[in-house]
Amino acid sequence: MANAESRLRRYLEDDVGECRDDDLEVRLAELDRLDEAVDETAFDADVAALSALANETRYRIVRLLVAADSELCVCEIAPLMDVSQSAISHALSQLLEAGLVTRRKDGKWRKYEPTHRAIALVAALDGT
Repeated sequence: MANAESRLRRYLEDDVGECRDDDLEVRLAELDRLDEAVDETAFDADVAALSALANETRYRIVRLLVAADSELCVCEIAPLMDVSQSAISHALSQLLEAGLVTRRKDGKWRKYEPTHRAIALVAALDGT
């Protein structure tokens, strides 16, 4: 922590020309409030969603579901993927757990669609 404070002190000196102990304490308090403002629940959900998208199979499935603009059955996703049915099912389970897809059972079929979060993430990625 002492090293971090000395780096912050040097930063403040460069930024405003000088840094008194009071300046450092005020900035540390501001940074503490900023850290407290981070919603840990949202943070954890964000990390889970981004981690889920960090796999090529899962990311492709999300992209397909967003592009479909409707539910897709696993049997409709499988022909579009170059992985086993087991890998698709596992990927869909992880996406469901990460809150990026919803699942609905329709008789013996399972249908998936992207959540608003998945759609927003894909839109954000398309905008970069």
